[in-house]
Amino acid sequence: MCRLLAYLGSSVTLENLLYKPEHSLIVQSYQPREMTSGVVNADGFGVGWYHSQRNTDPFTYRNTLPIWNDLNLPELSRYVESKCVLAYVRSATPGQALDFANCQPFNYQQQLFIHNGYIENFRKTLHRKIRSILTPDFYEQINGSTDSEHIFALLLSQSQINKHRPPESALRNTLVTLLEMAKRHQVKVSANIVFSDGNRLIASRFSSNAPAPSLYWLKNHQNFPKSVIIASEPLFTGNWTSCPENTIISVGEDCDIQIKPI
Repeated sequence: MCRLLAYLGSSVTLENLLYKPEHSLIVQSYQPREMTSGVVNADGFGVGWYHSQRNTDPFTYRNTLPIWNDLNLPELSRYVESKCVLAYVRSATPGQALDFANCQPFNYQQQLFIHNGYIENFRKTLHRKIRSILTPDFYEQINGSTDSEHIFALLLSQSQINKHRPPESALRNTLVTLLEMAKRHQVKVSANIVFSDGNRLIASRFSSNAPAPSLYWLKNHQNFPKSVIIASEPLFTGNWTSCPENTIISVGEDCDIQIKPI
């Protein structure tokens, strides 16, 4: 069921974040500890980051290879530094194509988005329902076939419709909409989400049926001072806190954390 990682804080190299921890995202790709379905995360990966000094759209590096087989990422990770990083290793839902269009993070302008979870029988249940309520701008942005990208399009649509509301409101509306659809069609939905504009992290731990996929946060670890890490599984020994189920987690520019029920 995929594994995700998000970082906000002092500038850090991708190497220190992706490779150095004892239970890094690389290790989680082949030896995860808390997946509720699947065995490994070998169906591609992606990393998104923001320039540490310039206000530009985010950069992404994605591949359909298992992350442990990519020969370029270790070298790239030694030189890239960022204050905000989102990364992801994929365990594809059966029937979903293994191609670049389905690799996360997804991005739109300043926004990066990653999702861990699933919509049960997506193509037969909520696929058309979600597409029917998207705004035209984001209906046309969908390039792949995953439930994850459709959830991102729904989130962007909610942000556009309620553009004067905070991003947490758009995420809550998205999750409530998914829950109502899921109940109507008697299917399960889980949506651990992290999205960012480079200055903040907004995340959710959510499922229509308990338990939700695992999600943790850690603040100001000695190896990552003045920072917050959100991850599917703890990367190393530390004071990790399990995010409560069915909540939205907000991390501000000063790394303050707020957690509210959905």
